[in-house]
Amino acid sequence: MNKGHAVDKQLGSTLRAWRDRLSPEAVGLPVDRARRSPGLRREELAELAGLSVDYLVRLEQGRSVSPSQQVVGSLARALRLSPDERDHLHRLAGVGPPQDQRVVDDIPPSMRRLLSLLDSTPVAVFAADWQLVWWNPRWAALFGDPTRIGVEERNLVRLRFPVASDRGRLTSWPVIPVNAEAADRALVADLRRAAARFPDDPRVSGLVASRVAGNPRFAAFWAGAAVGRHAEDRKTIRHPDIGEVSVDCDVLTDGDTDLKIVAYTAVPGSEDESKLELAGIISSSGSHA
Repeated sequence: MNKGHAVDKQLGSTLRAWRDRLSPEAVGLPVDRARRSPGLRREELAELAGLSVDYLVRLEQGRSVSPSQQVVGSLARALRLSPDERDHLHRLAGVGPPQDQRVVDDIPPSMRRLLSLLDSTPVAVFAADWQLVWWNPRWAALFGDPTRIGVEERNLVRLRFPVASDRGRLTSWPVIPVNAEAADRALVADLRRAAARFPDDPRVSGLVASRVAGNPRFAAFWAGAAVGRHAEDRKTIRHPDIGEVSVDCDVLTDGDTDLKIVAYTAVPGSEDESKLELAGIISSSGSHA
């Protein structure tokens, strides 16, 4: 069996497996007692995807039909595939996974529910390009109120790699990473990953272009072509009311949107933990979205 035929067979078997697992109720179809299997019939999936039944039969039988990206996308939607499954289906069909055109700033309801459970922890949410899109009162108490500067200026890349045209600052007081170079390299590597995922987003391309042209340090890191995720590090914040406080920074990235939940914690029972509590008490900042 040649490689192309093996791919066709794998595509067909995967489509059948996903069709068999999708119940009629899940797509709003009536349940028929005469069904021999709990999944969708071929004609039902074909109708949902806007395809002919004959074409779907050829796909499932592994014939070499080379479906287009539009056809694969229609099948992915009809089969209610997850983003990872959608991308896998595109690869099986020999077409590139669809690229999201714009960076996502909107926080999904499920993530908002999770954030509501973290109200005692300094937490912020950043978009894929490290634009600040949400924070809670504890975060503002620790870093300063972001509403004091313009929306476009609330960007971690702009903070760490300023250019002459930058006017504001993301935070109101100094933040010192334990290893500033490693943290900044990781930040640039993460931005490169975002630039690859959102190649047509002018906000991302504009941010990169301005940093490369106006910040030699960023330009040097960018030229290194590293790609990765900014995961965690340790920072010291020089707070005007509580003094220096050392915190651990953890970054949780949502795979679907590339939104990043950034949380700051201190060692339980430590003086730093007490300072975090004190910052929350003395601050009257509100949360923003």
